[in-house]
Amino acid sequence: MIRFPAGKLITWFQKQKRDLPWRKKRSAYSTWISEIMLQQTQVRQVEPYFIRFMQRFPTILALALTPLHQVLKVWEGLGYYSRARNIHRSAGLICNDLQGRIPADFKTLVALPGIGPSTAGAILSLAFNRSFPVLDGNIRRILIRFFALVGDPRQTTVEKQLWTLAREILPLDRPGLFNEALMELGALLCRPHNPDCPRCPIKAKCLAFASGRQNLLPSKSPKKPIPHYEVTAAVIRQRGKILITRRPEKGLLGGLWEFPGGKKEKGESLEEGLRREIREELAIDINVGREFIRVRHAYSHFRITLHCFFCRKQKGRIVPLGVDDFRWVYTHELQNFPFPRADQKVIACLIGKETGPVK
Repeated sequence: MIRFPAGKLITWFQKQKRDLPWRKKRSAYSTWISEIMLQQTQVRQVEPYFIRFMQRFPTILALALTPLHQVLKVWEGLGYYSRARNIHRSAGLICNDLQGRIPADFKTLVALPGIGPSTAGAILSLAFNRSFPVLDGNIRRILIRFFALVGDPRQTTVEKQLWTLAREILPLDRPGLFNEALMELGALLCRPHNPDCPRCPIKAKCLAFASGRQNLLPSKSPKKPIPHYEVTAAVIRQRGKILITRRPEKGLLGGLWEFPGGKKEKGESLEEGLRREIREELAIDINVGREFIRVRHAYSHFRITLHCFFCRKQKGRIVPLGVDDFRWVYTHELQNFPFPRADQKVIACLIGKETGPVK
């Protein structure tokens, strides 16, 4: 196997590394939070959230003692909310079962909600300087290009091969520094598109660069078309208040509050779909008024157009059939609850409608 130039990579990293908030005072707690936040999320988006999160929850105990809805409010807008739910659950387990300390043991770490082998490797190597590999998206891409691996990295055989390589190239000394250097190289130079090979410290040994295939690797199967759904939501008013509902904790956007509604089914009009969804979720009938805002939003595997209507409760007593909870709140109180990004745009419109013209 080609000798991986770990020393050159570390030297480059020490000179070129970015000044990021989680690097200022490295701890197991800050490493854990930052690694979870950085999953499928860019650094520039994570930075303000990390700072705010650590200010609000400076210790694991503070996090564990805070109700979930408050944690979700701090997380609001960062997306992939299962990460926040898993962090909250793990904090409780760490405080109750592990004396409030993040374990320096691989098996104990991966048993915690939301911590997989790569995140565990990052915590153990970066915070405890233990020799465990990391295999995030950046490192996968570097290894595939450096060793010119052919095959879809999502395939099990390629996955196993990458883990083997990640273990083999890991130096016995400074494993955390090496893993962090790899991740930085992938973020700054060995990018998914148009990698900056001339500035790469390990290009002399990179097989993809030597054969001119750096833009062709990793090779992936064609992506499936991204589905699009028409979704409706109701702003139901009563005595100056608006009805909001909380999504079940399991599933997409679990634990967040929203304006009730759901996906339009085939053959339905938007209004028919909204009335059906409200009956299924809350056991009431509504009068559907005018559509006042339309929001387009993209998730990781699908896109939606959210059609929001002003509505009135017609008849029936609210029973939370398809939701975890419901509240009647004043418009100014909406900002106290964690909402998905699409619903936040609805809230901005509602506040604008009530305080002045919407731009």
